[in-house]
Amino acid sequence: MAKKPGKGNRQTGSREETINKLKDLEKAAKEKAEEEKAEEESGKAEEKAAEAADETPEKTEEAAAENAEEAGGADEKLQAKIDELNDKVMRQMAEFENFRKRTEKEKAAMFETGAKSVIEKLLPVVDNFERGLGGLSEEEKKGAFAEGMQMVYKQMMDELEKLEVKAIDAVGQEFDPNLHNAVMHVEDENAPDNTVVEEFQKGYTYRNNVVRHSMVKVAN
Repeated sequence: MAKKPGKGNRQTGSREETINKLKDLEKAAKEKAEEEKAEEESGKAEEKAAEAADETPEKTEEAAAENAEEAGGADEKLQAKIDELNDKVMRQMAEFENFRKRTEKEKAAMFETGAKSVIEKLLPVVDNFERGLGGLSEEEKKGAFAEGMQMVYKQMMDELEKLEVKAIDAVGQEFDPNLHNAVMHVEDENAPDNTVVEEFQKGYTYRNNVVRHSMVKVAN
């Protein structure tokens, strides 16, 4: 025979229903609070975004101006550094060019001094050749020895000419103390005054510089 539900069972079921309802209400309240909180945060985010959007152009312009100013300052410093380096390079190039020209000039002067010294030592040899050949008779000049001497003399004079060594014109020229050395003066009615009438020793120039003056006789 089945038992009828008692009073105690009805009370237990009623309590459980109440608890479940309270839990449902609590859950609903939490969800509502979370939704309101989410809406509130969303609203704040939108406000901040709006404020940021309002402030962004100004801040962007200020930042751009600051960046441009900094870039301009950096460009000026860089250009100043470049100008300084260019100036140093130009100065060094000028100094090197002056040094090169000075060195070349000194080398040329040393070469000419050395060449002039050698030429001075060769001139007495040339004088001896000319004296020896000048003392030969016409018959002796036709001999093999004399012809050999003539060839050696000619070769020497050709080489001196290549070195720009030239004999100084004297006889018949007006006396020039820069070229001639007057060792004698003579009265000569047939020659103009201050004219070279005889040459005792040839003078020579090297590149337009006198190596040896002509030794001459001058008419008064």
